[in-house]
Amino acid sequence: MNPIPRTGIGVDIHAYAPLDDPQPLWLAGLHWEGERGLAGHSDGDPVAHAAADALFSAAGIGDLGTHFGTDRLEFKGASGTTLLTEAARLVREAGFDIGNIAVQFVGNRPKFAPRRQEAEATLSEAAGAPVSVSATTSDGLGFTGKGEGIAAVATAVVVLVGDPTPGNLER
Repeated sequence: MNPIPRTGIGVDIHAYAPLDDPQPLWLAGLHWEGERGLAGHSDGDPVAHAAADALFSAAGIGDLGTHFGTDRLEFKGASGTTLLTEAARLVREAGFDIGNIAVQFVGNRPKFAPRRQEAEATLSEAAGAPVSVSATTSDGLGFTGKGEGIAAVATAVVVLVGDPTPGNLER
């Protein structure tokens, strides 16, 4: 019998950092020079964070807050790729292989297409699995359309290959 793939969904949203406390923009594992950064406990990278959350969801082992919450001071300022690498490690430790992760971010800027391949390579290396990234705007509607921040939605596919970690959901 072939193992049945499991899917997970992750969502992450970050507001732009206040003008009186500027931050660098980290998005999809890349630094975007000259762009206004996002506020967050770590680097505020919603693409990498949504990808990590989708992995946790697919494996049934909690969420971003469970593993990297604001009470975990060791993750203050951590890069999104560090969090994604750790999420992938935890998912594999729980007995899963990662098939792929797909992420779409919603925001008016930065212009993503010129750096798509670089971002996908960076995130794929961090996850140890294929990661694809797409981008869209929200045509001036809502939080992202008004230029208040960036949101990201991710899906991940995993397959149980080992013995499940005690406490995980029934398989």
